[in-house]
Amino acid sequence: MHNLEPILIFVRVAEMGSFTQAADFLGIQKGRASTVIRKLEEDVGARLLHRTTRSVQLSEDGKAFYERACALLTDMDDLETMFSGEHVGLRGRLRVDVPTGVAWKSIIPALPDFMARYPELELELSSTDRKVDLVQEGFDCVLRIGPIGDDSLVARPLGQMRMINAASPTYLARVGTPRTLDDLRSQGHRAIHYSQNLGAKPYGWEYPLEDGSGYASMSMAGALHVNSVQTYEAAGLAGLGVMQAAYAGIRPHLESGELVEILPDLRPSPLDVALVVAHRRNLSRRVRAFMNWVEGVMTPYLE
Repeated sequence: MHNLEPILIFVRVAEMGSFTQAADFLGIQKGRASTVIRKLEEDVGARLLHRTTRSVQLSEDGKAFYERACALLTDMDDLETMFSGEHVGLRGRLRVDVPTGVAWKSIIPALPDFMARYPELELELSSTDRKVDLVQEGFDCVLRIGPIGDDSLVARPLGQMRMINAASPTYLARVGTPRTLDDLRSQGHRAIHYSQNLGAKPYGWEYPLEDGSGYASMSMAGALHVNSVQTYEAAGLAGLGVMQAAYAGIRPHLESGELVEILPDLRPSPLDVALVVAHRRNLSRRVRAFMNWVEGVMTPYLE
């Protein structure tokens, strides 16, 4: 495995586009990463990376070498564990990202089973509501809700997450229960606005078109604009306005009566849920194991 260190360093530098970030990720000095790559280029007789003061990019030879290097590392990972059985022998670091709400309510509660099944696996779990950059930030796999937003990524669709309209009973008692879209305005309703970036234009209130051909949205007044799913949920429970949220996330509050569904015939479009990786080829056994496990965890929440 020691002789594979230059390959591993090269792959990480190529993926992150930075010697500094790759060295930090691997826990080595930047100078060592540079030295190892220069020696690797001397050994193979080709320049693999184009270096500037601002970026590091693969050369044409580097692109071909990168594909073979990824395949080699994956083959080595599989070779080392080929006799270990399905549920043992996985080790090494796995870096993943899931949305915060899903992490809190679905992934973390089920995680003890996964960690017990693979005790030698070191899991780095990021939870954020922003779209992380798989390559630049070094993620092996992410769970994405909504549009993928990058055609270069490879997605494994898991299903769709039902969205509903809801509000707290105290809010509805104060403002009224809307029965139609017109009621939202005529009764003076205010929406709790959510977006990943504060200051961005609110998405609007989404609703299905009468002919079933798709969805549209209308603007609504709002007293609060948040950038966290947890804050969005808390604002709805506090009676600060009407909201459009994932059923899976607020189901306990619906069952307890803390929230009430409104306009059930005018639900917003469901959100696509997918596991996303940077490359279809060369997925290590630990990445495949995690993806299969997450799919099982998420299935009960999807349609």
